[in-house]
Amino acid sequence: MTTTLSPVGGHVPVAGGLATGGLKYAAEIGAETIQVFTSNPRGWALPEGKPAEDARLRERDDVPVFVHAPYLVNFGSPNAETVAKSVATVRHALSRGHAIGARGVVVHTGSAVSQPYDAAMDQVREHVLPLLDEIPEDGPRLLWEPMAGQGKMLAAKVGDLGAFFERLDHHAKLGVCLDTCHAFAAGHDLAADGGVTDMIGELVAAVGPGRLDLVHANDSKDACGSFKDRHENIGAGHIGTDAFAELLHHPEVAGVPFVIETPGPGSTPHATDITTLKKLRDTPH
Repeated sequence: MTTTLSPVGGHVPVAGGLATGGLKYAAEIGAETIQVFTSNPRGWALPEGKPAEDARLRERDDVPVFVHAPYLVNFGSPNAETVAKSVATVRHALSRGHAIGARGVVVHTGSAVSQPYDAAMDQVREHVLPLLDEIPEDGPRLLWEPMAGQGKMLAAKVGDLGAFFERLDHHAKLGVCLDTCHAFAAGHDLAADGGVTDMIGELVAAVGPGRLDLVHANDSKDACGSFKDRHENIGAGHIGTDAFAELLHHPEVAGVPFVIETPGPGSTPHATDITTLKKLRDTPH
Protein backbone atom coordinates (compact mmCIF):
# COMPACT_ATOMS: atom_id res chain seq x y z
CA MET A 1 0.00 0.00 0.00
CA THR A 2 1.37 3.43 -0.96
CA THR A 3 1.16 6.08 1.75
CA THR A 4 1.19 9.78 0.93
CA LEU A 5 4.22 11.37 2.62
CA SER A 6 3.82 14.49 4.72
CA PRO A 7 5.74 17.55 3.49
CA VAL A 8 8.02 18.91 6.22
CA GLY A 9 8.84 22.60 6.64
CA GLY A 10 8.79 25.50 9.03
CA HIS A 11 7.45 28.86 10.03
CA VAL A 12 9.46 31.34 7.99
CA PRO A 13 10.32 35.04 8.45
CA VAL A 14 9.01 37.29 5.70
CA ALA A 15 11.33 40.31 5.84
CA GLY A 16 11.64 41.56 2.28
CA GLY A 17 8.25 40.17 1.29
CA LEU A 18 6.10 37.10 1.87
CA ALA A 19 7.54 35.30 -1.15
CA THR A 20 10.97 36.93 -1.38
CA GLY A 21 11.85 36.49 2.29
CA GLY A 22 9.75 33.45 3.03
CA LEU A 23 10.87 31.30 0.11
CA LYS A 24 14.51 32.31 0.59
CA TYR A 25 14.44 31.08 4.19
CA ALA A 26 12.53 27.97 3.14
CA ALA A 27 15.34 27.10 0.72
CA GLU A 28 17.95 27.62 3.45
CA ILE A 29 16.28 25.18 5.84
CA GLY A 30 15.08 22.66 3.26
CA ALA A 31 11.39 23.38 3.85
CA GLU A 32 8.80 21.63 1.67
CA THR A 33 5.94 23.61 3.24
CA ILE A 34 5.80 26.97 5.03
CA GLN A 35 3.78 28.96 7.54
CA VAL A 36 3.79 32.77 7.58
CA PHE A 37 2.36 35.72 9.44
CA THR A 38 0.53 38.15 7.16
CA SER A 39 0.38 40.78 9.90
CA ASN A 40 2.14 41.57 13.18
CA PRO A 41 1.55 38.50 15.39
CA ARG A 42 1.39 40.66 18.51
CA GLY A 43 -0.70 43.54 17.16
CA TRP A 44 -4.03 44.42 15.59
CA ALA A 45 -2.78 46.25 12.47
CA LEU A 46 -4.17 44.83 9.22
CA PRO A 47 -1.71 45.63 6.42
CA GLU A 48 -2.47 45.25 2.74
CA GLY A 49 -0.58 42.66 0.77
CA LYS A 50 1.72 43.20 -2.18
CA PRO A 51 0.11 41.67 -5.29
CA ALA A 52 3.40 40.57 -6.87
CA GLU A 53 4.52 38.78 -3.67
CA ASP A 54 1.07 37.22 -3.24
CA ALA A 55 1.13 35.92 -6.81
CA ARG A 56 4.56 34.32 -6.39
CA LEU A 57 3.38 32.35 -3.35
CA ARG A 58 0.06 31.46 -4.95
CA GLU A 59 1.87 30.01 -7.96
CA ARG A 60 4.08 27.72 -5.88
CA ASP A 61 1.85 24.66 -5.93
CA ASP A 62 4.83 22.57 -4.81
CA VAL A 63 5.02 24.41 -1.46
CA PRO A 64 1.86 24.22 0.68
CA VAL A 65 1.40 27.55 2.49
CA PHE A 66 -0.33 28.24 5.81
CA VAL A 67 -1.06 31.50 7.63
CA HIS A 68 -0.90 31.89 11.41
CA ALA A 69 -3.34 34.47 12.77
CA PRO A 70 -2.04 36.91 15.43
CA TYR A 71 -1.75 35.67 19.01
CA LEU A 72 -4.13 38.34 20.37
CA VAL A 73 -7.18 36.74 18.75
CA ASN A 74 -9.66 35.46 21.34
CA PHE A 75 -13.31 34.88 20.44
CA GLY A 76 -14.00 33.78 24.02
CA SER A 77 -12.95 37.07 25.62
CA PRO A 78 -15.44 38.94 27.86
CA ASN A 79 -14.03 42.17 26.38
CA ALA A 80 -16.25 43.24 23.47
CA GLU A 81 -13.45 45.24 21.87
CA THR A 82 -11.14 42.21 21.86
CA VAL A 83 -13.86 40.10 20.23
CA ALA A 84 -14.54 42.75 17.56
CA LYS A 85 -10.84 43.05 16.78
CA SER A 86 -10.56 39.26 16.69
CA VAL A 87 -13.30 39.10 14.05
CA ALA A 88 -11.60 41.76 11.92
CA THR A 89 -8.18 40.13 12.33
CA VAL A 90 -9.30 36.62 11.39
CA ARG A 91 -11.33 37.98 8.46
CA HIS A 92 -8.15 39.74 7.30
CA ALA A 93 -6.04 36.58 7.76
CA LEU A 94 -8.55 34.49 5.80
CA SER A 95 -8.62 37.08 3.01
CA ARG A 96 -4.83 37.28 2.88
CA GLY A 97 -4.65 33.49 3.02
CA HIS A 98 -6.94 33.28 0.00
CA ALA A 99 -4.78 35.83 -1.86
CA ILE A 100 -1.61 33.77 -1.38
CA GLY A 101 -3.24 30.40 -2.01
CA ALA A 102 -2.92 29.23 1.59
CA ARG A 103 -4.49 25.93 2.56
CA GLY A 104 -5.35 27.03 6.08
CA VAL A 105 -5.32 29.86 8.61
CA VAL A 106 -4.29 28.79 12.12
CA VAL A 107 -6.30 30.36 14.96
CA HIS A 108 -5.75 29.71 18.66
CA THR A 109 -8.85 28.34 20.37
CA GLY A 110 -8.66 31.08 23.01
CA SER A 111 -9.72 31.51 26.61
CA ALA A 112 -12.90 32.28 28.53
CA VAL A 113 -10.77 34.57 30.75
CA SER A 114 -13.23 35.62 33.48
CA GLN A 115 -16.54 34.43 32.08
CA PRO A 116 -18.28 31.01 32.07
CA TYR A 117 -17.23 28.47 29.44
CA ASP A 118 -20.68 28.30 27.84
CA ALA A 119 -20.84 32.08 27.43
CA ALA A 120 -17.45 32.05 25.73
CA MET A 121 -18.47 29.21 23.42
CA ASP A 122 -21.70 31.03 22.52
CA GLN A 123 -19.48 33.89 21.35
CA VAL A 124 -17.42 31.49 19.27
CA ARG A 125 -20.55 30.38 17.43
CA GLU A 126 -21.93 33.91 17.03
CA HIS A 127 -18.76 35.41 15.60
CA VAL A 128 -16.96 32.56 13.84
CA LEU A 129 -19.84 30.96 11.92
CA PRO A 130 -20.34 34.07 9.73
CA LEU A 131 -16.59 34.13 8.99
CA LEU A 132 -16.69 30.50 7.86
CA ASP A 133 -19.64 31.23 5.58
CA GLU A 134 -17.66 34.07 3.94
CA ILE A 135 -14.77 31.82 2.86
CA PRO A 136 -14.90 31.13 -0.89
CA GLU A 137 -14.88 27.54 -2.09
CA ASP A 138 -11.20 27.81 -3.08
CA GLY A 139 -10.30 29.66 0.12
CA PRO A 140 -8.39 28.34 3.15
CA ARG A 141 -9.83 26.39 6.02
CA LEU A 142 -9.91 27.92 9.50
CA LEU A 143 -7.69 25.64 11.60
CA TRP A 144 -8.30 25.57 15.34
CA GLU A 145 -5.13 25.09 17.38
CA PRO A 146 -5.67 23.80 20.94
CA MET A 147 -3.51 25.34 23.65
CA ALA A 148 -1.22 23.94 26.34
CA GLY A 149 -3.89 24.01 29.07
CA GLN A 150 -2.87 27.11 30.97
CA GLY A 151 -5.61 29.34 32.48
CA LYS A 152 -9.22 29.06 31.31
CA MET A 153 -8.36 27.82 27.84
CA LEU A 154 -11.35 26.71 25.77
CA ALA A 155 -9.44 23.75 24.29
CA ALA A 156 -6.30 21.96 25.45
CA LYS A 157 -6.87 18.21 25.08
CA VAL A 158 -7.81 17.31 21.50
CA GLY A 159 -11.19 16.04 22.67
CA ASP A 160 -12.07 19.60 23.65
CA LEU A 161 -12.29 20.44 19.94
CA GLY A 162 -15.52 18.46 19.68
CA ALA A 163 -17.43 21.36 21.24
CA PHE A 164 -15.98 23.79 18.68
CA PHE A 165 -17.07 21.62 15.77
CA GLU A 166 -20.54 21.09 17.28
CA ARG A 167 -21.08 24.81 17.93
CA LEU A 168 -19.96 25.57 14.39
CA ASP A 169 -22.16 22.91 12.77
CA HIS A 170 -19.14 20.88 11.58
CA HIS A 171 -18.69 23.50 8.88
CA ALA A 172 -16.82 22.27 5.79
CA LYS A 173 -14.25 25.06 6.20
CA LEU A 174 -13.25 23.93 9.71
CA GLY A 175 -10.00 22.09 10.31
CA VAL A 176 -7.44 21.37 13.02
CA CYS A 177 -3.84 22.38 13.61
CA LEU A 178 -2.24 20.00 16.10
CA ASP A 179 0.72 21.37 18.07
CA THR A 180 2.66 18.45 19.57
CA CYS A 181 4.14 20.55 22.38
CA HIS A 182 0.72 21.91 23.33
CA ALA A 183 -0.82 18.43 23.30
CA PHE A 184 2.00 17.03 25.45
CA ALA A 185 1.78 19.94 27.89
CA ALA A 186 -1.99 19.50 28.11
CA GLY A 187 -1.58 15.88 29.20
CA HIS A 188 -1.39 13.69 26.08
CA ASP A 189 1.65 11.51 26.81
CA LEU A 190 3.00 11.24 23.29
CA ALA A 191 6.23 9.69 24.59
CA ALA A 192 4.42 6.68 26.09
CA ASP A 193 3.85 3.49 24.10
CA GLY A 194 0.74 4.07 22.01
CA GLY A 195 0.46 7.66 23.19
CA VAL A 196 0.33 9.13 19.69
CA THR A 197 -2.22 6.57 18.50
CA ASP A 198 -4.42 7.26 21.53
CA MET A 199 -4.31 11.02 20.91
CA ILE A 200 -5.15 10.73 17.21
CA GLY A 201 -8.00 8.37 18.12
CA GLU A 202 -9.39 10.99 20.52
CA LEU A 203 -9.06 13.68 17.87
CA VAL A 204 -10.93 11.70 15.22
CA ALA A 205 -13.62 10.74 17.74
CA ALA A 206 -14.11 14.43 18.58
CA VAL A 207 -14.11 16.07 15.14
CA GLY A 208 -14.34 13.24 12.61
CA PRO A 209 -11.81 11.97 10.06
CA GLY A 210 -10.11 14.22 7.53
CA ARG A 211 -10.09 17.35 9.68
CA LEU A 212 -6.39 17.39 10.60
CA ASP A 213 -4.80 19.82 8.11
CA LEU A 214 -1.52 20.81 9.79
CA VAL A 215 0.88 19.62 12.49
CA HIS A 216 3.06 22.05 14.42
CA ALA A 217 5.96 19.71 15.11
CA ASN A 218 7.61 20.93 18.32
CA ASP A 219 9.37 18.99 21.06
CA SER A 220 8.76 20.13 24.65
CA LYS A 221 11.16 21.61 27.21
CA ASP A 222 8.79 20.52 29.99
CA ALA A 223 7.23 17.26 31.13
CA CYS A 224 3.86 15.89 30.08
CA GLY A 225 0.98 17.69 31.80
CA SER A 226 3.07 20.73 32.69
CA PHE A 227 0.63 23.19 31.03
CA LYS A 228 3.75 25.04 29.85
CA ASP A 229 4.10 26.05 26.20
CA ARG A 230 7.89 25.92 25.78
CA HIS A 231 9.07 24.48 22.49
CA GLU A 232 12.27 22.47 22.09
CA ASN A 233 14.17 21.21 19.06
CA ILE A 234 13.13 17.82 17.69
CA GLY A 235 14.57 15.01 19.80
CA ALA A 236 16.04 17.37 22.42
CA GLY A 237 12.93 17.52 24.61
CA HIS A 238 10.62 15.26 26.58
CA ILE A 239 8.60 14.04 23.59
CA GLY A 240 11.49 12.48 21.67
CA THR A 241 11.92 11.27 18.11
CA ASP A 242 9.98 7.99 18.48
CA ALA A 243 6.73 9.91 18.96
CA PHE A 244 7.34 12.02 15.86
CA ALA A 245 8.09 8.87 13.85
CA GLU A 246 4.82 7.32 15.05
CA LEU A 247 2.91 10.49 14.16
CA LEU A 248 4.46 10.77 10.70
CA HIS A 249 3.43 7.19 9.92
CA HIS A 250 -0.10 7.28 11.36
CA PRO A 251 -2.72 6.68 8.61
CA GLU A 252 -4.83 9.66 9.71
CA VAL A 253 -1.78 11.92 9.34
CA ALA A 254 -0.74 10.68 5.89
CA GLY A 255 0.06 13.66 3.68
CA VAL A 256 -0.63 16.24 6.40
CA PRO A 257 2.07 18.97 6.35
CA PHE A 258 4.44 19.28 9.34
CA VAL A 259 5.74 22.73 10.28
CA ILE A 260 8.38 23.31 12.94
CA GLU A 261 8.25 26.25 15.35
CA THR A 262 11.40 25.25 17.22
CA PRO A 263 14.11 27.42 18.81
CA GLY A 264 16.88 29.09 16.77
CA PRO A 265 18.71 31.32 16.52
CA GLY A 266 19.42 31.25 12.82
CA SER A 267 18.57 28.71 10.17
CA THR A 268 20.95 25.91 11.22
CA PRO A 269 18.85 24.45 14.09
CA HIS A 270 15.74 24.68 11.88
CA ALA A 271 17.47 22.89 9.01
CA THR A 272 18.58 20.18 11.45
CA ASP A 273 15.04 19.71 12.79
CA ILE A 274 13.62 19.45 9.28
CA THR A 275 16.29 16.94 8.28
CA THR A 276 15.50 14.87 11.38
CA LEU A 277 11.77 14.81 10.60
CA LYS A 278 12.39 13.90 6.95
CA LYS A 279 14.58 10.97 8.02
CA LEU A 280 11.88 9.76 10.43
CA ARG A 281 9.29 10.12 7.67
CA ASP A 282 11.37 8.30 5.07
CA THR A 283 12.34 5.40 7.36
CA PRO A 284 9.81 2.53 7.47
CA HIS A 285 8.08 2.44 10.84
